[in-house]
Formats: sequence, structure tokens, C-alpha cells
Amino acid sequence: MTGKPERKQLAGRSMIIPSYLLTLCALLFLSCGPTVAQSVAVFDFELIDTSLEGAIRGARADERERLARLSDQLRQLLRESGRFSFVDIAPIASEAQASNLQACGGCDIRLARRIGAELAITGTVQKVSNLILNMNIYVRDVSSGATIAAMSADMRGNTDESWSRTLNWLVRNRLLAPGYGLK
Repeated sequence: MTGKPERKQLAGRSMIIPSYLLTLCALLFLSCGPTVAQSVAVFDFELIDTSLEGAIRGARADERERLARLSDQLRQLLRESGRFSFVDIAPIASEAQASNLQACGGCDIRLARRIGAELAITGTVQKVSNLILNMNIYVRDVSSGATIAAMSADMRGNTDESWSRTLNWLVRNRLLAPGYGLK
């Protein structure tokens, strides 16, 4: 008589463990499922030249070219992350380029909203001299206008390599870093 009830109890307990495991696996699958990429408008970088050279000679062609490459490089790094879908900024590009996106009272948000983006990403390179420069990236939520991430890095040297390496560092260690930049 003691053998049969024990078998029923053991059989009931052995069914509980697989059902818990099945539930746990289902929860993990649902929580790790595909995420929807956020739509993003990545605006071109802007140069803030406060150097004596800039005041005397104006904008340099090599710096304008670097800004364009930097903007393309940022888009490529974000594309490779797989976390974003890109909204074409061509319809508003001339308006954006005619504005100082950092001091226009939220025009980056208005422009990004017009083209259907959820996030607006802008960036600047501030040139103090050919030796001292600073790169900044700002990410703003289009629906609220809130700045959700801002990052900055100093760089030494006004070269293609220093600009590219600084951007790579900012994206890897700030913008896409777990627990730091974008969630």
C-alpha cells in the first residue's frame, strides 16, 4: 500500500519541474524576442570654430570634408549596431544645414518630427585650435523634446585619424555602451 501512493506523489512532483522549466523558457524567449528598431534622424555634424585661425581665415575645406565623413561614419556605426532604422534626412537637409542645430530652439526636433523620426541625433566638433578640439553627440527624443543622451570627448590634433578615432570611441564607449548611452 505504501508503494503506490509514493509513486503518484513522485510522478506529480516530476511533472511540476518540467512545467516550471517550460514556463521559464517561454518567459526568456518572450523577453529576448526581436526588438523594434527605433527610427532615427542623424543630422550632419557641425563645426564650432572658436580658433584664431578660424576667425582670420574662415572655414577650411579639409575640415568641411572631415565633417561630412564623420557624419557618414556615425550613420554607418549606428547601422552596424542593428538598433536603429534610419529616416532619410534629404527632404529637410538644406533647412538643417542652414540652422545651428545646437542653438535653434529645438529645430532639430521639429525637423526630425516632420520626417517621422523617433530620435534626433546631432553632433558638433568644437575647434579651439589645431591641437585642442572637442567632439559632442546629442540624442533627443522627438516626442518629448528631452535630451536622452549627451556625450563628449576631447581630442588632440586636427587630423582625419583623430576625428575618426574620437567618434569610434564615443560610439563604442558612450552612445552604445550598456548602461551609459542609449538604452
